[in-house]
Amino acid sequence: MGRFWSLLFLTVPILGVLTFVCAIGNIWPLNGGTLAFPADQWLPDDVSENGGVIDNLFMFILYLTGVIFIGTSIALFLFMWKFDAEKNAEPVKFTHGSHTLEIVWSILPAAALLFIAIYQMNAWVDAKMKRPTEMIGRSEVPKRPLVEVTGRQFEWRLRYAGADGQIGTPDDLHAVNDLHIPVNQEVVITLKSQDVLHSFFLPNLRVKQDAVPGMKQFVWFQANEVGAFDIVCAELCGWGHYKMRGRLTVESQEDFDKWFAEQMSEQERTEFTPSSGDDDE
Repeated sequence: MGRFWSLLFLTVPILGVLTFVCAIGNIWPLNGGTLAFPADQWLPDDVSENGGVIDNLFMFILYLTGVIFIGTSIALFLFMWKFDAEKNAEPVKFTHGSHTLEIVWSILPAAALLFIAIYQMNAWVDAKMKRPTEMIGRSEVPKRPLVEVTGRQFEWRLRYAGADGQIGTPDDLHAVNDLHIPVNQEVVITLKSQDVLHSFFLPNLRVKQDAVPGMKQFVWFQANEVGAFDIVCAELCGWGHYKMRGRLTVESQEDFDKWFAEQMSEQERTEFTPSSGDDDE
């Protein structure tokens, strides 16, 4: 049975690699066909300006670690197969190892990690450090946030800047789980948490940022396609984590201004006027 376990071990990396290949290539059984799982199991559609950089970095790391995973799995299988106790009559041999080999397999991973750190530097700067700017008068200043997003169990509370362009004033617009942004414009968001650790995740824009209690953080991105997309919490935040979802609507500037005006009018309504169909019978 010794070599049976070796073969059983080998099925794990084989099935793992095949799963990734089928998901990336949209191949059966992950293509939505007959007796298959639903299609599009890989990355969601990218509708952002800088999403391609994130995807390329992700795929590079995936391929690099995939090669290492396959090589390590093959080596482990060969050792398990060759030195199976039931088939190998040679006595155990002890060795102090190779000092040169230990240096080599310490340097190679360190070099790979250093290369990844340098390779991803521009992506990190663009996503986390290089905040968009705007001209106010004759001065170039960091772009003001369009909306403040506050995570709380289990919803996203939104506060849009009003006519004065400032968040935290009486003319702000309030909403819940319904984020609207104009297309083809750099948008800056202020991110906070009211209670526990949350993670603000826009899969289609390749944006993910932890919302930490007591901290105010800034997130920026640019959406290049109109449509409705998911907002999810990617951090386990309590019993209702599964339902902490919102909707991101990317629309033209005209549609955004129209939506904003309608929501502001609704917010400032001081009395309710029922329609004829709402009258009690």
